[in-house]
Amino acid sequence: MTAAASLQGLPAGALVGLTVLDLTTMLAGPFATMLLADHGARVIKIEPPGGESTRLIGPHPPGGLKMEDGGYGAYFASTNRNKESLILDLKTEAGKDALRRLVDQSDVLIENFRAGVMERLGLSYESLIARNPKLVYASIRGFGDPRTGKSPLVDWPAYDVVSQAMGGIMAITGEKGGPPTKIGPGVGDIVPAMQSVIGILAAVWHAQRTGRGQFVDVGMVDAVLSVCERMIYQYSYIGDVAGREGSGHPLLCPYGIFPAKDGFVALGIPKDDFFALFAKLIGQPALATDPRYARNADRAARRDEVDAIVTAWTSARTKAEMAEVLGGQVPFGPIQTADEIFSSSHMAVREMLIEVEHPGAEKPVVLAGPAIKMDRTPASVRHRAPLVGEHSRRVLGDFGFEEGEIDRLVADAQR
Repeated sequence: MTAAASLQGLPAGALVGLTVLDLTTMLAGPFATMLLADHGARVIKIEPPGGESTRLIGPHPPGGLKMEDGGYGAYFASTNRNKESLILDLKTEAGKDALRRLVDQSDVLIENFRAGVMERLGLSYESLIARNPKLVYASIRGFGDPRTGKSPLVDWPAYDVVSQAMGGIMAITGEKGGPPTKIGPGVGDIVPAMQSVIGILAAVWHAQRTGRGQFVDVGMVDAVLSVCERMIYQYSYIGDVAGREGSGHPLLCPYGIFPAKDGFVALGIPKDDFFALFAKLIGQPALATDPRYARNADRAARRDEVDAIVTAWTSARTKAEMAEVLGGQVPFGPIQTADEIFSSSHMAVREMLIEVEHPGAEKPVVLAGPAIKMDRTPASVRHRAPLVGEHSRRVLGDFGFEEGEIDRLVADAQR
């Protein structure tokens, strides 16, 4: 785990020199800009007077800033690290003009308002790229932007649960015969965020080579559908409407979640050589030569029988006992709860749990660290999420605003 005191000396990352204007809220947009910031981009979070609403969402650590202190909950802190906060009132002409001047010197602007909001503010993609032809303008919306294909649902608002539902992923998630189940993390936001980052970086590369920016559009529902590739080809190839399979797989066996004495474990053993090794490790080598179970196709046809055999073995043992037998031999892993993750030697050595300062808190808090590892320009969590408008004066000064202009903009933001 990286100590909070060491954060300031961490490397800048591969995207140092890239300037991103972040007009996003909630999870999808902030997660995308967090990824860019972790890899060194200068991300300037442009917030309305009072700050983004998610600042008020907890939990709050002992002593940490509460709602009455301006808002700084875990929801905001988690996905807004490494960013600077600039307060601009985009409902005023002064605020809009300030944003336009920032755009003139920036590489990327990303927003996740509903379609038409930026146009009504007089800050459309077309008007901004006319000022800065190299600008990469990215949007994340529930059903995409009309510029790339106007959906009949373009005006529908969407959150994670909606995009999970309409993108297909909930239809194939849950126990067989049971109701659809929302996936725990907000993948309806996070998958679009990740795909947006890919699009932004591709567009930046193109802009560097050609001098021409472009519009990058990711629909949340579209992004979710794109990762449900199996349900699409199953229907296209054989007319099969994929349903809920629990934790199993319709084509692979044994594959899924099995009970332990103290929780659950995951096993993925469709390859026949892995299954032969598994059979030997559990003391039943004859399974590998039994014509009913020797090949994956045979096992899949007798899934209930195979699952019963595996369950009889796993349910009589703890997760640790199974790790001693199966770990490093066949695809196996215990289902880890948060407390187990915090004590995991893997997570520690991979620096996946990062300590950061939380204003007012009695001790540092821990956030999930960057998963992309790079040997020359590694991503890092260099500083905590910003306080409301913490960097307004510095950002405006860096972009060439005069002292009097800065005073007026800061005063407007505090009204």
